[in-house]
Amino acid sequence: MDARVDYLSSPLALKFLKHLNSAGAVLHDSALPAATQELVRLRASQINGCGFCTDMHTKDALHAGESQQRLNLVAAWREATVFTEAERAALELVEQGTRIADAAGGVTDEAWANAAKHYDDDQLIALVAGIALINAWNRMNVISRQPAGDYQPGQFG
Repeated sequence: MDARVDYLSSPLALKFLKHLNSAGAVLHDSALPAATQELVRLRASQINGCGFCTDMHTKDALHAGESQQRLNLVAAWREATVFTEAERAALELVEQGTRIADAAGGVTDEAWANAAKHYDDDQLIALVAGIALINAWNRMNVISRQPAGDYQPGQFG
């Protein structure tokens, strides 16, 4: 499969992607655990059918020391025993936040309250911003049909 557009050859795309990357750097430096951030990015990418991001975040998580077992179970996290209660709350929030159009009320009060039991305000802000950011990346890559499979950890710095 060939991409519909090459973002790296477009000055406009490069300018826009620079801002997305800057937002990602802010989140990277936040108090939200790095493992949670990666699980959130992976789950949203699975839901959105973004092969490029699923490939990237699986490989980045493995490279950072995440276990293959946990990564294999992200899509079935409700039935898995390998995630903490905090991670489960984050995975519920990312699912509801990613599928926002599927529920008239968006994210439920229960999902928010559960996340708030495990994360402080700054971590919640990082979690919400991270969900929004990965959904933006997923949409860009799915719309332009970016191919998956060749990503190498650290490829983009």
